[in-house]
Amino acid sequence: MAEFSQKRGKRRDGEVLGSAVDFLLANARLVLGVGGAAMLGIATLAVKRLIDRATSPRDEDDAKGDTTCLEDSWKELSLLKATPCLQPRPPPAALSQPVSPLPPSPSAPERPADAGPQMPPPLSSPAPLCLTFQEKLLAFERDHVTIPAAHVALAKQLAGDIALELQAYLRSKFPELPFGALVPSGPLYDGLQAGAADHVRLLVPLVLDPGLWSLVPGVDTVARDPRCWAVRRTQLEFRSRGNSPWDRFLVGGYLSSRALLELLRKALAVSVNWPAIGSLLGCLIRPSVASEELLLQVQHEHLELTVAVLPVVTGAATGERLLLAWPLEGLAGSLWLQDLYPAEAARLRALDDHDAGARRRLLLLLCGVCRGHSALGRLGRGHLTQVVLCLGEEKVDWAEEALGERFLQALQLLIGSLERASLPCHFNPSVNLFSSLSAEEIDDIGYTLYSGLQAPERLL
Repeated sequence: MAEFSQKRGKRRDGEVLGSAVDFLLANARLVLGVGGAAMLGIATLAVKRLIDRATSPRDEDDAKGDTTCLEDSWKELSLLKATPCLQPRPPPAALSQPVSPLPPSPSAPERPADAGPQMPPPLSSPAPLCLTFQEKLLAFERDHVTIPAAHVALAKQLAGDIALELQAYLRSKFPELPFGALVPSGPLYDGLQAGAADHVRLLVPLVLDPGLWSLVPGVDTVARDPRCWAVRRTQLEFRSRGNSPWDRFLVGGYLSSRALLELLRKALAVSVNWPAIGSLLGCLIRPSVASEELLLQVQHEHLELTVAVLPVVTGAATGERLLLAWPLEGLAGSLWLQDLYPAEAARLRALDDHDAGARRRLLLLLCGVCRGHSALGRLGRGHLTQVVLCLGEEKVDWAEEALGERFLQALQLLIGSLERASLPCHFNPSVNLFSSLSAEEIDDIGYTLYSGLQAPERLL
């Protein structure tokens, strides 16, 4: 009787342990999933068998019970393996219903009862803001287009001091040639310089005798060049050659810009004591011997400046036109190039003053983009000015808020002009400003601009 009671107690204990295992496995399916429940079941049954074998003597009933329990557990495990391993997805309605608490398990430590809802981990840093193209364009203007006021003032001061020194030299070296007062000018003085204060034009006016000179359009000369003008000597039958100090530069009855450039090039390269002048001004000045233009390279502690010395013919004799002595090739070598920059700058300023527009800012942005790009560097200020003037005459919104839209419109206009290989000058439509570009250069520029139109941020 005592033996029966002992066996019955063992079986009751086994039933209690088995019920606990069944409950644990049933809840483990919900918590750990199918695979986790299977592994937990195997480990739990193995531990149970080891405990039973170590704490009780073996008999036939126990052995049969052990065999039955193992067979049941294998059958259950086979059923678990046969069950497809699907990720548990609660129904939508269950998401809003309270979840019944699960009993504690060794693998999941119990949380305090008064613990609040688990907070998400803090973000390390806020996500970056997505800027619009307009905002990126304004940032590019601030970082790469706008020139510090101190650099502008320093460049103007250096240019003015060099103009005074060069003017004193010319009057002492060539007292017979009536040069006017040298005038520093250019985009830097009109607020149209982008990126750096690195270029200044120094105009050297020629004072011509009234009544002895007249202008001939370039298309009426053998050069047939609409960009240029010829300065012809008149009144030779009454005032023979030699009556004008500029007669020494006559070639075939015309004032030769090439002859004047040669004289000044030799003087600037050989006769002027630039080291002494540079020491006086606190900078280093060297004439450029490699360029056909009359250029002075100025190196200062805070900036580098290129000064272009430009002999010009202006005044009543030219009808208020500004004619430059420019190194031209071929039959146009002795002609004078008409400079339309003053008229273009004045027109842009008048248009912006009329409607408080941003045309000049658009020109600065285009110059800044082309300045920092190898392929677009072939587009000079003259090309870009024509594009802005063409757009600027249209009755569209020119406020700052529309600057991005106008920028893209300028790219489209440039691409269309490149496809036709034609960019007419605004004040002289017979002049094609793309005539100096080769077909390969036009293709490179057009491809770069077309790619930039698809993703304009890449141009900035």
